[in-house]
Amino acid sequence: MSAMEVRNPRTGQYDYSFYAATAEEVGKMADRARAAQRQWAERGLEYRTQVLMAWADALKTQGADIVAALSVDTARTRISEEELDAVIHFIHGFCEAAPEVLATPFRKVASHPDVVFKVTYVPYSLVGVISPWNFPLVLSFIDAIPALVAGAAVIIKPSEVTPRFVEPLRKTIEAVPGLKDILQLVQGGASTGQALVAKADAVVFTGSIPTGRKIAVAAAEAFIPAFLELGGKDAAVVLEGADVERAATSILRSALYNSGQVCYAIERVYAHASLHDRLVEAMVRQAATLKRSLAAGDGGHYGPMIFSRQGAIIDAQLDDAVAKGARIVSGGKSQTVDGAVWIDPTIVVGVSHEMTLMTEETFGPIVPVMKFSSEDEAERLMNDSQFGLSGAVFGPDSHVAGNFALKMEAGGVSINDTELPRVMMFDGEKTAFKQSGMGGSRYGATSLLRYVRKRALLANEGAVPPLSKLEETPL
Repeated sequence: MSAMEVRNPRTGQYDYSFYAATAEEVGKMADRARAAQRQWAERGLEYRTQVLMAWADALKTQGADIVAALSVDTARTRISEEELDAVIHFIHGFCEAAPEVLATPFRKVASHPDVVFKVTYVPYSLVGVISPWNFPLVLSFIDAIPALVAGAAVIIKPSEVTPRFVEPLRKTIEAVPGLKDILQLVQGGASTGQALVAKADAVVFTGSIPTGRKIAVAAAEAFIPAFLELGGKDAAVVLEGADVERAATSILRSALYNSGQVCYAIERVYAHASLHDRLVEAMVRQAATLKRSLAAGDGGHYGPMIFSRQGAIIDAQLDDAVAKGARIVSGGKSQTVDGAVWIDPTIVVGVSHEMTLMTEETFGPIVPVMKFSSEDEAERLMNDSQFGLSGAVFGPDSHVAGNFALKMEAGGVSINDTELPRVMMFDGEKTAFKQSGMGGSRYGATSLLRYVRKRALLANEGAVPPLSKLEETPL
């Protein structure tokens, strides 16, 4: 095993380390998970629900240590608390939805009245989850929990950038009888992830398109399904007649949440010429009311960048934009203060699709605004992207905005607001378009079905057809 050093985003110091698991160790973990999975599936949904609800209780009572660890790695406290609450919510929601989703009654075959059948669900034995650094806890379990409820064993490899929550989380898992072998966490970098893909029966990955492509190839070679939740470059379109202040607030809330380190953040804005200048003025004015969070609970609105390299990526995009004629009207490039990398809310005008700021994922608190003159032009611009995760449309009313939203090539489109797909975890389904993802929806209660295969059991309750049925029919 080799030690991996972890950077504290508030200080810039490498003050934590862990040992990366070898391929051999991943294999042993997989063996334990597979051995436990058969009983996990055979004991039924009621048993699995009892175990997982007991774990939800353990998370409630012991969650403070998990939140504290997350807060160090991500330089935020409120969102870390939201992550813990979300995982508990996932457990309750999927356990409550599963009896209906996984129900398999016997049914008649309409065309053959003597035949009855039922479809049974056979879980994948081992699901591997590879999760990112921006929401370390929630994006580890948004897929792991439905897989567990469906009857699979799960091994999670969290990001090596934000790993401190793993140890306190393991304590909650080990406190619940029947859970520690069926749900395991393995730490490491890319090679550990590769080893997990090689041992899994299905893999779920959340992260960048380039890494997602590599995982898709590895999964194809192993002949296992890959569910990929990849990057975004979400567009917001502000149509003529829209409420400018409402649009400004909604766009900034999305673009600046978690310092913009969100796959579904608004990263490009198209504003009708009649309101472009007013929208920019409103966003600049509103952004000026926000301040850095220098310490937990200090009333600040945004923290330093979690992954320091992201600052250099954002700086390069801003440099490219300015060199090609764009103008920064608020905020600017990254600043390193006492080891922390800060990027203030930044609004950019005069942008075009010749700039990487408008075509590549930024993953930071940057809001480029581009002017359009007609809805045809807006449609062309918003869909001129390799990404299709989600987006937003603002108009004079829901009807106008909703009609235009139907033209957006994205999986979830908010109307006169942003980030509305976040509220539909159990109430709706959406898939990513284009290169933003692949596989079934992780939204909606039926996402449980991603982790099972269907087996049909058919019974003939009438006579068996005689061998004479094999005779050739004369022409």
